[in-house]
Amino acid sequence: MSEFSDYAGKYETIKMRREDGILEMRFHTNDGPCQYVFRPTHGDFEQAFLDVARDRDNEVIIMTGTGEYFLGPTVNFGGDPARRALAPAAFDPMQWEAKHLIMNLLNIEVPVISAINGPVTRHPEIPLLADVVLASDDVIIQDSAHFQGGMVPGDGVQITFPMLMGTARARYFLTTGQAVKAQQAYEFGLVNELLSRENLLPRAWELARTIMKQPPLVRRYTRLVLTQPIKEAMQKQLALGLALEGLARMKD
Repeated sequence: MSEFSDYAGKYETIKMRREDGILEMRFHTNDGPCQYVFRPTHGDFEQAFLDVARDRDNEVIIMTGTGEYFLGPTVNFGGDPARRALAPAAFDPMQWEAKHLIMNLLNIEVPVISAINGPVTRHPEIPLLADVVLASDDVIIQDSAHFQGGMVPGDGVQITFPMLMGTARARYFLTTGQAVKAQQAYEFGLVNELLSRENLLPRAWELARTIMKQPPLVRRYTRLVLTQPIKEAMQKQLALGLALEGLARMKD
């Protein structure tokens, strides 16, 4: 079991506050928009989701970002893929952490709400794996880090995109690296509601309080039922995707 007092201030890139059992996780870099990098962001997310999942005093989770975007940076990697080449021993801790990050998020056994406050161009699968996905009306959703950056999209987005928007669309957006704009994201089923930025977080808290009206075991077991098919898909496909991502990055 985890205790909120032990982990609430533990993470460099996540600020947490809890009120009446509702835990808000706000992602940031130096209190500005969150720059998703391996250290510290990737490591923070993997461990934080584990801590949150192991604290039974968390009743509903809200994930949100800071400032102008949710997860970035907002530009493509581009450049020479060779500069991202790694030896297997260097890639191994990254793939281990990526696998556990996704599964730790899905192992949170209470409802999860995403409040996507702006563009999410790195690891969009993270907010999209929430039970309720709210987004600002200027959101863009993009996998800018993988194929266009010379990497295989293998650490979760290749499973999440087809599951939500359909196989043909997912293959198109993952291969071209194009951004899904706000109205498209809504029409494709990636997000449930589009709101102005000022109304986004209040709406998330409104929904969280509505969810809290249900009995604790109803909330908890509903999350388990709804995430089980996603967990099964991840268990079948995530390790292969990460292995292929690593293989394509091996040094000659």
